[in-house]
Amino acid sequence: MSRCISDESIERRAIKGFQFPLGVYPVEVMIPQEGYTSEYEPADGDDGMEGMDEVEAWPDRYVYDIVVSNPRLEALWVQVFAMMPGRIYPILDYIGHDRYREIDPYIAYEPIGQERITNFLQRYRDFFFEDGMVGFGAVSEEPFFYAFVDEHKILTIRIEPELRPKLEKLLAAFDLAPIDEPAGADAAAHEHRSVLLTSNERPDLLNADEIVELARESWALVLNIDPESNLDDDGNELGITYFRCLLRHTSDQNPTSKYAEVICTAECMLQAEAIAMQAADELLDQMENNNAVSDLILLSADRMYPEDVTVEGADSKSSKSLTKKHLQSPQLLSARWM
Repeated sequence: MSRCISDESIERRAIKGFQFPLGVYPVEVMIPQEGYTSEYEPADGDDGMEGMDEVEAWPDRYVYDIVVSNPRLEALWVQVFAMMPGRIYPILDYIGHDRYREIDPYIAYEPIGQERITNFLQRYRDFFFEDGMVGFGAVSEEPFFYAFVDEHKILTIRIEPELRPKLEKLLAAFDLAPIDEPAGADAAAHEHRSVLLTSNERPDLLNADEIVELARESWALVLNIDPESNLDDDGNELGITYFRCLLRHTSDQNPTSKYAEVICTAECMLQAEAIAMQAADELLDQMENNNAVSDLILLSADRMYPEDVTVEGADSKSSKSLTKKHLQSPQLLSARWM
């Protein structure tokens, strides 16, 4: 059974008894503070999960931001999660590899059973509860209940007013009280890092990208961005950019996954995916036994800076000239099996 383990050589940061996650820690003087804030949010339909037309607009609700010392986070999450109904929509945020987007936001369009989320979190707990590159959670409709542990390991909960007494009773059981300013890692200048041992050190372990790939399959997640636009985090139109696309191939004759990398330029992710799929199909046509029943899945299409792209045999001046040419129109640049 696949799993992951955090690097034991990473020292946990602690201040006045408050223990930070291994993957998120302050880099300036601060005083952490356990506790929570609560605030009323009226229903307006604008704060729901963008792109999830099947999920109703969020109703009147209270939002709780909860800071707890990291060793107590998992136990608190288990109790909060138990308050949610049996079928829910999972959510995943990942600080991935796209150079123009800080976070890859994944959502599910269909609810799944709680046990699928619980089992996955337990199997890869060091990633979800310690790593500074990932956030996770879920939302339900009836009753409305949103719970999310962000990449700082701060727990945010949004609930219908009727659920407030039950939630606050649970928080009191963890000795968490309402305070003006709870302070976790995000309350000061801080750093994020991945904390998992790599497959180079332990071939039997999964890395962060592999765990996210499995989570997307297990939880039926999709990337919650507009695939027909090409914007940065500030909403600026980027035009044609470089894309690195990763695809996975399996067949009935060879069930072991094989990966392909496609580098292209495109006006948006949808166009990059089309170029990548066509290039991968051409790679498959060159293989022996290409009549076997196979499955080809595009895993990612991450944008790159021009300086990230290596042009073999070209000097600096030639590379700049080629970059200008590449960005004039969408085109395939390279395709290979990894």
